[in-house]
Amino acid sequence: METQETKTGRNPKREEQDPKDCWRMEDLYPSDQAWEQGAEEFRLQIQEFTKYQGTMAESGDDLLAVLKAQDELMMREERLYVYAGQKWHQDMGNPLYQSMSDRAQALAVQADECQSYVEPEMLEIPEEKLERFLEETPELGLYQRYMEEKRRKKEHILTKELEEVLAKAGEMGQSPQNIFSMFNNADLKFGAIEDEDGIPQELTHGRYVQFLEKRDRRIRREAFQKLYGAYDTFRNTLAATFSANVKKELFFAQMRNYRSAREAALDEAKIPLAVYDRLIETVHSHLPAMYRYVELRRKALEVEQLHMYDLYVPLVENPGHTYTFQQAKELVKKGLAPLGEDYIGLLEKGFSGGWIDVYENQGKRSGAYSWGAYGTHPYVLMNYNGTLNHVFTLAHEMGHALHSYYSDGKQPYRYAGYRIFVAEVASTCNEALLIHYLLEHAYNKEEKAYLINYFLDQFKGTLFRQTMFAEFEKIVHQMAQGGEGLTAEKLCEIYYGLNVEYYGREMEIDREIEMEWARIPHFYTPFYVYQYATGFSAAIAISSKILAGEPGIVERYKKFLSGGSSMDCIDLLKICGVDMTSREPVENALKVFEEYLGELEQM
Repeated sequence: METQETKTGRNPKREEQDPKDCWRMEDLYPSDQAWEQGAEEFRLQIQEFTKYQGTMAESGDDLLAVLKAQDELMMREERLYVYAGQKWHQDMGNPLYQSMSDRAQALAVQADECQSYVEPEMLEIPEEKLERFLEETPELGLYQRYMEEKRRKKEHILTKELEEVLAKAGEMGQSPQNIFSMFNNADLKFGAIEDEDGIPQELTHGRYVQFLEKRDRRIRREAFQKLYGAYDTFRNTLAATFSANVKKELFFAQMRNYRSAREAALDEAKIPLAVYDRLIETVHSHLPAMYRYVELRRKALEVEQLHMYDLYVPLVENPGHTYTFQQAKELVKKGLAPLGEDYIGLLEKGFSGGWIDVYENQGKRSGAYSWGAYGTHPYVLMNYNGTLNHVFTLAHEMGHALHSYYSDGKQPYRYAGYRIFVAEVASTCNEALLIHYLLEHAYNKEEKAYLINYFLDQFKGTLFRQTMFAEFEKIVHQMAQGGEGLTAEKLCEIYYGLNVEYYGREMEIDREIEMEWARIPHFYTPFYVYQYATGFSAAIAISSKILAGEPGIVERYKKFLSGGSSMDCIDLLKICGVDMTSREPVENALKVFEEYLGELEQM
């Protein structure tokens, strides 16, 4: 795939992008001026919402009026926030959208403050009185699950005064994440790497893994050393920023009467702590399979010692395929065909409807995500580079997008947003279906081996690596709770030790890898990453059922996709016959890894 970027070696500016490759932000607001008008209306809406304070216990109609007004407030906040955030993510060096994003965040904090009385007041309503309200005002039934959930968490909801204080502290609490995001995406530079032809190519977040996939080991090593060298230059600043975020999470958890930040994070979706611990234990019991994988990789690459920068280059020579974005879309549609014509129709709607921001440009946020606001279509940010990996990224992010589309279409606003615990299931299920299609249609043994290698790398990156991340988070948050300082030296020591444990002592664990903790954005949303591993395991289970043709599974899967947060996460997955409170889904996923590993060893 030849683009302007690869011809010149320069990352294009935002204004140089073809509009057809950019998401259609006007579907949220027709212009920045319309956003400004919306922001002004929102300020008035925030002021207006205070009039409801003290009225919720008067009657069922009054309680309903407050909850409806809160929905309207949050829907407008979401739309303002998403528009400003995505405009900023297009070019994070753009001061206009930096300012707009900051203002959206400040407005969100003000909105949190103005509604901080809602939960405490609602919880003061006696049980018998609330039951009478539900009988007298049938429309309140829509909010019954919401009210039951809040009552379940009653001990963690504070007085009106303290809730207001915590809401006011919200903007300050975002500071460590905002500082890291600005540093990581706008300020940090990695320099350039000479490619195979001696042409300097800028090293960016988006290109880093591309460099690590190169057959030329010199390029891999230089990219690895330059990237982590840049982070190492700021190791103490990054440790202080990370530590501040950990302490912030502990503060909010303790204020809400949780024993730990981990307990607070998991309780949000009613996930037992045992699910987290069982994931780590189960993966530990299968680490010998990872050591086999590492040894296979060393032999296949014909190196005396395997290094950390050798973990991404394909074990099998790339068949030479690169994919235009149009080809990627066609492959994804074919791979997801088992989900039915209606699913493929929605996929095509997303591909042609301005949902996707396709290519990398200067200042653009790294990585990929799906986001959006209720009442409009989802959006997908990509930094598409034509590799097979990015074909899978397209399938992955469109899985998120269609999950949101199904959920928004079936659920009222209050229950449309799905929990993070199930968020990675749809995306990973798409990837599993796509790899099956590609393996079934492999041209020859070499291409099949390449695809198996790719799938094994997905296991490595999602089930093993994300579990290692989860274990790192568990350790460092426990340290902070115990009063230990999170210095750069301590963080590096822990992270390095985990790499030794997960990859084995036969591998050369290069010292540079000890700084990897400093570049993981998800660590600023603590206890998020374990859900990649649990979600991956659930997705392998569901995709296996779909491919086996289990009667009714596609319909049950779409019911799961449409569930939002109308049920507990554990119960939503049980619709598809997957029980995440048991070891079975993770065990079975790891057995699939071992089966494919055995096949590749023979090949």
